[in-house]
Amino acid sequence: MDVIILHGCPGDEEKAMDPERRTYDKHWIPWTRKKLEGKGIKTETPHMPIPWKADYESWKKEFDKLDVNKDSILVGHSCGAAFLVRWLGDTGKKVKRLILVAPWKIPYGKGERLELKRKFYTYEVNPEIKNNVSDIIIFTADDEEEDGKKSARIFHKALGGQLIELKKHGHYCFEDMNTEAFPELLKEILKS
Repeated sequence: MDVIILHGCPGDEEKAMDPERRTYDKHWIPWTRKKLEGKGIKTETPHMPIPWKADYESWKKEFDKLDVNKDSILVGHSCGAAFLVRWLGDTGKKVKRLILVAPWKIPYGKGERLELKRKFYTYEVNPEIKNNVSDIIIFTADDEEEDGKKSARIFHKALGGQLIELKKHGHYCFEDMNTEAFPELLKEILKS
């Protein structure tokens, strides 16, 4: 088994450029990676190109370099979850488990930002994914934004799987959770 955890999209380019202040590769991602690697599980946390202006084709080119196979567990946060669903639908890859954390599917913003989001989020979910993924888990929260809850329902309706709603986790960012620990995710990853 190997695990690939894909970050979400920051809204602020300047903050995202600074390794100390950026958040897209933080929150629960380093904690989860450390816990998994402590158990001898190969875990990758790739950085996608220009995440504040996410472009599917650029991300796909980068993600295609990774070794994804039938024993892989893919974990995506927010727009990273949307990317993984689209990528699995496009490639037809078979994986062991797909875990979506606060997945997002609804374009937002104004002007150029809205156009970029439309290009990234507007796609039909390929129903074949259900046949290519052994287990699908979707995490949402009782205090997630309404469009986030709606996004989780869109993915759940299209993919099935288990929908887990945790209390007071918001969009699963540090400022919502007030911790880097995410034991519920670790438990789902470690299920055999």
